[in-house]
Amino acid sequence: MPKRAYTAGLHQRLREEPEYAAEYLNAALEDSNETFLVALRDVAEAQTMTAVAKDSRLNRETLYRTLSRKGNPQLRSLTSVLAAFGLKLRVEVR
Repeated sequence: MPKRAYTAGLHQRLREEPEYAAEYLNAALEDSNETFLVALRDVAEAQTMTAVAKDSRLNRETLYRTLSRKGNPQLRSLTSVLAAFGLKLRVEVR
């Protein structure tokens, strides 16, 4: 499967299935912080960055910078972005 087809399918599933998006983000978070940021950006791109910026009340440029590979989102930004996806941050016992 070509990369473009895979990405399109992934984005469609992330956009249409919030449960899948939550599982995708949780799996990425268990891997590393960098992987989590990449996954968060995947979910944002699936929703469109413009829509996520509007729903999270973040400037688009700030959103792009926050979700970059070198990004370091503050908790407020992270919770705003997750809320735009219809998700929330949660802590569990290991």
